[in-house]
Amino acid sequence: MNAGLPVELRDALARLSAEGRRRPWPPRAAAGADFASNDYLGLARRPEIVDAARAALAEHGAGSTAARQLGGSAVPAARAERAVAEWLGAEAAILFPSGYQANLGAIGALCGRGDAVFSDALNHASLIDGVRLSRARVEVFAHLDLDELEHGLARARGARRRLVAVESVFSMDGDLAPLGELAELCARHDAWLVVDEAHSVGLLGPNGAGSWAAAEAAGADPTRVIARIVTGGKSLGVAGAFVVGALDTVEWLANSARAFLFTTASPPALVGALERAIEVAAGADEERERTLRHARRIAAALELPEPAGAIVPFVVGADADAVELARSVSASDLDVRAVRPPTVPDGTARLRLVAHAHNSDGEVERLVEALAAAPRPATIDRSVRVRSGGCERADVLCVVGTDTDIGKTAVSSALLLAAPQDTRYWKPVQTGAVDLDDPDDDTATVMRRTGLEAARFAEPLVRYALPASPHEAAAAAGCTLPVHELTPRLEALRARGPLLIELAGGLLVPLDDETTQADWLEEVRPRLVLVARSGLGTLNHTLLTAEALRARRLEPALVVLVGEPHPSNRATLAARLAPVPVIEMPRLDTLERAALEAWGVSVDLAQLAFGTRPANTANH
Repeated sequence: MNAGLPVELRDALARLSAEGRRRPWPPRAAAGADFASNDYLGLARRPEIVDAARAALAEHGAGSTAARQLGGSAVPAARAERAVAEWLGAEAAILFPSGYQANLGAIGALCGRGDAVFSDALNHASLIDGVRLSRARVEVFAHLDLDELEHGLARARGARRRLVAVESVFSMDGDLAPLGELAELCARHDAWLVVDEAHSVGLLGPNGAGSWAAAEAAGADPTRVIARIVTGGKSLGVAGAFVVGALDTVEWLANSARAFLFTTASPPALVGALERAIEVAAGADEERERTLRHARRIAAALELPEPAGAIVPFVVGADADAVELARSVSASDLDVRAVRPPTVPDGTARLRLVAHAHNSDGEVERLVEALAAAPRPATIDRSVRVRSGGCERADVLCVVGTDTDIGKTAVSSALLLAAPQDTRYWKPVQTGAVDLDDPDDDTATVMRRTGLEAARFAEPLVRYALPASPHEAAAAAGCTLPVHELTPRLEALRARGPLLIELAGGLLVPLDDETTQADWLEEVRPRLVLVARSGLGTLNHTLLTAEALRARRLEPALVVLVGEPHPSNRATLAARLAPVPVIEMPRLDTLERAALEAWGVSVDLAQLAFGTRPANTANH
C-alpha cells in the first residue's frame, strides 16, 4: 500500500477545497450537448479517422516500442510530418507526443542562458513552463501590449538571441494575436517569433492552415517566424503535436529538444489517425464555417465580443459562482465546464464555452437560453499583466540587495522619482525603527529624499525596533513575523496602483524559521532590481545572488552597482549576467531629489527599470 500525502500537502489540498478550487478526481464524464471539448471540427469520431487508427494498429502494433531516434513509429510518423508540413506550407515538421512536450521542447531548444525570451501574460501553461525551464532571461509583457514588448526587446539588445512566444488564438480568452505586427516587431529588433497555433489550425486561414497562414496571405513577413506549434488534440480530434518550420530548425529540434529525445514516440494508431485527420481537416470548409457561425451566434446572443475562433469566454468572476453556474447549465443536458485559477487569473473564473461543427442549431439555442438569465459576465481586462502560475508582475517592482547597507534605499529613491506617477513605495518589513520619526526608518528617508507627498507611501506591514534580520527582530519583540499577511497586503496595495517594494537586507534573509525573502519573491514574482556594491567582493556576492534568483525562476530586470565606479567589475558582471543591464550609481554629493533625478536621467533609469519614458517630475 502506498504512503499517504504528507501533512503539509494535505493542508494545501484542504485549502483548495476551502477556496473552491479543488477539482474532483476522477473528473465527471462528458454528458449532454458538447460545449466544453476542443474537438472543434468533430473529427474525433469520424469513421475514416477511426479506421485509419485501426489500420495503423494492425500494421505496426499497439506501441511505438522506442524513442523516435531509436526507430519508434518511424514510418507512420514521417508520413504524418510530411502531411502537416505540406498543409501548413512549411519545409518540415517534427511530431511530439503532446502539445505540452512540443512547447517545452521547442522553447528549450531555441533559447537558453544568455538569451532573452518574451512571453505574453496570458500564454498557455506549457509556454510558460517552457520559458521558465529554458534558463533564458524571461520577460512577461502585458497581454498583446506591443508597446511594452517593443520596450523590452529594445532593452535586450545585448542578448545573444531574442525570442517572442505567443498563442495565435488564446486558449482561455479566445482573442487573436496580431501576428503580422508581431513579425514586424521581431524583424525590427532581430528577434524570432514562436507561434502556438493550437486553437487556430483547422479553423482559421486558407484550408484551415491557421492564423499565421492567414497573416502571411495578407502580406506578413515570414522570415522571423522560427516555429509554429500545431496540436493534434484540438481541431484534428486526435492527440500529439507537431512543430513546423524550416528543415534546419526541425533538424535542430530532433537533435536537441529533450522533450523529443527522451520520451517514447507516439503510438502507431495515434499517428495513423493524425495523418488521416490532417487530410480531412484541410478539406473541412463546411465544418469550419459551421463552428465559427455557432461561436458568433453564442457571443452575439450573450452580448459578448465576437470571437476569433471557437472559444467564447463567459467570465463570471468568483470561483464558486462559476462552478455553480456550470452545474446549473449542465442540468439542462448541456456539457459546460467552469475554468478557475490558476488556469485563468484570479477574479476571472468563467465558463469556457466552445462551439463545434457537431453542435446543432437547437443545441446552441438551448445553451443561449440557459445562460440568458445568468448575471452578466464581467468584461475581460485586456491589460491583465499577471499570469496565474508564475509569470512576472509588470506592475510590481521590487528592490532586492546582495546584503545590507549597500544602497538599496538610495536606489529606491531614484526609482520612485523615475517611476510612473501613480507608483507607491512600500517597505513591507522595517527593522531598526518603530515609526516615521526615527531617522533610520527607510520609508521616512525615501519620503524626505524625494519630496513626494505622503500618499505615495504605504505603511510597512511590521516595524521592529532591533536593527537585525526580520526573524531576529521579530523574536526580540516577542513575536513571529506574520509572513502569511505579506501577499494579501501586497494584493490590496497593488489593487490601488503600481508598487515599488524595498526588501530588508539581502535576498536570503529569513522572515521566519521557514521562509526567506527569496521564498516570498518566488511566490509573488515581481519585476526585480538587484542592488550590489561596486567594489571588492561584488563579483561573488552578485553572481551568487543572481544564481539564487535563477534557481527560483526569477531574473533581475536591472543590476545597479552602488559606490565608486569599478569598470572591470561592471564589465565582468555585464558579461556574466547578459542580457541583464548592469549600471553604476556613483557616490553622489547629495542624495536629495535633484541629484537623484539627474542620475536617473543620465542612465535612462525609467526605461531600464520600467520600460517607460522618464516621468514628468514637475507633477510628481
